[in-house]
Amino acid sequence: MEEITTVLFDLDGTLINVDMHQFVPAYLKYLADSIDPQMAVAPFVQQMIDRTIERLNSDDGSQTNEQFYLQAAESDLGITPHQFRQGLEYFFVHHMTKLQPLIQPLSLAQGLIDRCRNKGLELVLATNPVFPRPLVEARLEWGGMNPEDFDLVTSFENSRYCKPNRHYFDDILAVLGRRPEQCLMVGNDTEHDLSASRLGMTTFLVDTWLIDRSDEFTADFRGSHLDLFRFLGQLSDGEACEN
Repeated sequence: MEEITTVLFDLDGTLINVDMHQFVPAYLKYLADSIDPQMAVAPFVQQMIDRTIERLNSDDGSQTNEQFYLQAAESDLGITPHQFRQGLEYFFVHHMTKLQPLIQPLSLAQGLIDRCRNKGLELVLATNPVFPRPLVEARLEWGGMNPEDFDLVTSFENSRYCKPNRHYFDDILAVLGRRPEQCLMVGNDTEHDLSASRLGMTTFLVDTWLIDRSDEFTADFRGSHLDLFRFLGQLSDGEACEN
């Protein structure tokens, strides 16, 4: 294993505990109300979930994920990009904190981050970029973490692909100027996170809240959050900011 300079952390189910089958519909219901209180909620929620599934399986990198959602909302539901963005701004101010009870913090999460930072390792929040940046940062903060600890956070504004597409990881490497062999991907999903191994990244499967959706990939390392904490302690001190 080449010396690791960069650690990519998944968020949901890795650094926080959250049932996305509850979180995603709740987010979309509040977003629908923010865009138009008179909107029929159920069709909006279902259409956006269907479009998200489509995006997860898409190999089209011609637009950002944000642009994809704006285009989908307009073509499917007649919601203009201006209306969608205005709705998001209203959601951030008036509804976003209502989602906080769905997030269960992990007591060790900030310790994992601190262990990496103290070693000089570069940090990426490699969460599937289907949410806007403010909601990604809010989930981090609700989990007791500081978004500023991360050198890169993927969100729908700055990403063109989603996990498990290999191009999602390619884009991260391009932004950071890293080789796959310099990176460790940490996550709880046997497909979305372990797919980073396609590129040659080292993988650590956190099995506390395991999502086992594929047997295509095999983790290089596997264990609990405490096992991960100990594993990170064994990594060499990095010089991520200087390399």
